Amino acid sequence: MTAYTASEKETLHASLDRHRDAVLWKLEGLDDEQLRRPMTPSGTNLLGLVKHLGSVEYGWFVGSFGGEVEPLWFDPYKGEDMSVGPDETTEQIVSFYGRARAAADRTITGHPLDALGRPDWRDTSVSLRWVLVHMLEETARHAGHMDIVRELIDGVMGDRPPVTRTA
Repeated sequence: MTAYTASEKETLHASLDRHRDAVLWKLEGLDDEQLRRPMTPSGTNLLGLVKHLGSVEYGWFVGSFGGEVEPLWFDPYKGEDMSVGPDETTEQIVSFYGRARAAADRTITGHPLDALGRPDWRDTSVSLRWVLVHMLEETARHAGHMDIVRELIDGVMGDRPPVTRTA
């Protein structure tokens, strides 16, 4: 079954995965300095966006639905998830994102779309359906930021490697 004919949940999950994969592709081929280079006045950089996305995957999917979130070494409520310190490695951030993504996937596959969760920072419950849509929007938005940042660094654009066509 493909995402084109899948159930609502499978379609949402496949779309989220496509944007997650684009996020990781945006890092390929760059050195550590390029991944950390602030490209906007606010300091936006590729690695900081990946750290942020890992943080929100854990918060929305895992924490909200009673799963265990790994101890964070930063405070996302103070915006520390958008920046990368000199002691944080690229491998550490990318691995963190991978673990958050895997934990989120366990929540997605383990609960129906109508399951209700409750984020620690909200006074209301949220459905898994709402969280999937929200995180699809969040990931797509930041993948778009990453597309612009990557283009400014080395000119690479798009949401996946270019397809080489043969004649």
